[in-house]
Amino acid sequence: MAYEDKTFKTKRFQALKAREINKHIFLKEWPEKGITANQGPNDPKPSIKIENGKVVEMDGRKREDFDMIDQFLADYYIDTSIAEEAMAMDSVKIAKMIVDINVPREEIVRLAKGFTPAKFVEVVNELDEAEIIMGIHKMRARKRPGNQCHNTSRTDNPVQLAADAAENRLRGFDEAEATTGVAPIAALNSIALLVGGQTPNVGLLTQNAVEEAVELKMGMRGLTTYAETVSVYGTERVFADGDDTPWSKTFLAAGYASRGLKLRFTSGSGAEVQMGYAEGRSMLYLEAKCIMITRAAGVQGLQNGAVSCNGIAMCVPGGVRSVHSENLITALCDLENASSNDQIFSPSDLRRAARTFPLMIAGTDFIFSGFGGVPNYDNMFAGANFDVNDFDDYLVVQRDLVVNGGLVPVTEEETIAVRNKAARAMQALHAEMGWPEITEEEVEAATYAHGSDDMPPRNIRADIDAAQDIMKKGITGLDIVKALAKNGFEDIAENILTMLKHKIAGDYLQTSAVITPENKVLAAINNINDYQGPGTGYRLNKDTELWKKISSIPQEIDPKTYES
Repeated sequence: MAYEDKTFKTKRFQALKAREINKHIFLKEWPEKGITANQGPNDPKPSIKIENGKVVEMDGRKREDFDMIDQFLADYYIDTSIAEEAMAMDSVKIAKMIVDINVPREEIVRLAKGFTPAKFVEVVNELDEAEIIMGIHKMRARKRPGNQCHNTSRTDNPVQLAADAAENRLRGFDEAEATTGVAPIAALNSIALLVGGQTPNVGLLTQNAVEEAVELKMGMRGLTTYAETVSVYGTERVFADGDDTPWSKTFLAAGYASRGLKLRFTSGSGAEVQMGYAEGRSMLYLEAKCIMITRAAGVQGLQNGAVSCNGIAMCVPGGVRSVHSENLITALCDLENASSNDQIFSPSDLRRAARTFPLMIAGTDFIFSGFGGVPNYDNMFAGANFDVNDFDDYLVVQRDLVVNGGLVPVTEEETIAVRNKAARAMQALHAEMGWPEITEEEVEAATYAHGSDDMPPRNIRADIDAAQDIMKKGITGLDIVKALAKNGFEDIAENILTMLKHKIAGDYLQTSAVITPENKVLAAINNINDYQGPGTGYRLNKDTELWKKISSIPQEIDPKTYES
């Protein structure tokens, strides 16, 4: 029987009401509470005043009235040797420079060091959506775009996690992000990603988003290689509610960097609204402050673009454009940008694609800060905007548009092989280390599984105990290397050892660093985005091996087979 809604008299409106798009909630703006993407009633006008090399007034507020965020930005972000020049420039002129192919990226980055939060907002407000995407294309830090995946399990199954990590690296992801269903199991989950991620080849950077002290300890032991869930906020009250300050976050960042661990901060439009202290400021204005805090703290990158606050940012007019604007501001600040597209925010496939594909076309350092590398029922980050069920669609769009979205086609045979190898490596590791047994049934299931529903149940209590024992005994990445090498997995052991060497050398601490399957570190320092118009920058030319791989999807048919 056809859907019928008595709210509407006509069949046309009844049919439209049934569409997925109308399951989303859309809000009118309420600027006084911060429920506006841009131009809040308390958003200040750009201004700067410098005396004796010190910022004494910023965006209409005198130094004696600064809150802790204002003070941090004034003292550690604003370059006083540039600020007066940059702030005096017409914002329309700066906006034109951003999209002008004749103006080098370096000149924009130089000027941006002197911008205040209000100046950033005023500049990007002069750009329409096409110009914002053009700006991101020109301003992103690393030349070659990339992608990150979520790699989680609803049941915290280490065999499934390792097999999925192996497949996700095979598919081209540069990074894989885990979290847990049960917090104490974190160490075992991290080892699963470490082993699985290094199975096809060397280089997958992995993290586990858990409590910060635990996350740092695991990284110091070589069980993870990066972190990104260190959150910063745009109003003082929200910052303080998290028992944090910009200075404490900077101290934590130094802890990661001093141990060779890559780190991004995390922020996103709408956080201050959701926590109730937006101070009548717009989401974009407050996010500009978060981005500047990240740069001022000396952190190399930022995960932003609403992220887990997608729901609030996307329900107001101009929400998507504003989110893309914050990604652009991140690039203007010369930061690595993991540009969100991660948490699902709408039941409409078309709307989710419209939010994502402009950034895929522009290319960012990480187009997704969490493409679901598992089905959404297994995604412990509340579900991904795209997940494993979208792999084929995504690959075809890359092929259609001749863009590198960070993924490559794979065959079923290749996938079976790496999933099985990762599962068997975990089986041998568990046996060697005395951790709970991984059975042949589990190895077989993980080899062919789509998600945790296809896996035999494990004794979660025993796995938690093993994970706690790992932390108590101080198990390190080197212990994992020895155990794997002893049991016939020398290649995986060598890859993990290589990752430990990179950590000691600090190889991937540079802005936008990733490690290729050929064990080459690519970063903004040696792979700088040099786009200056047609024929420059990153290109997927038809004579490149990558294009040949991206274009050769398994579904394509050789037309010669139809020749009579």
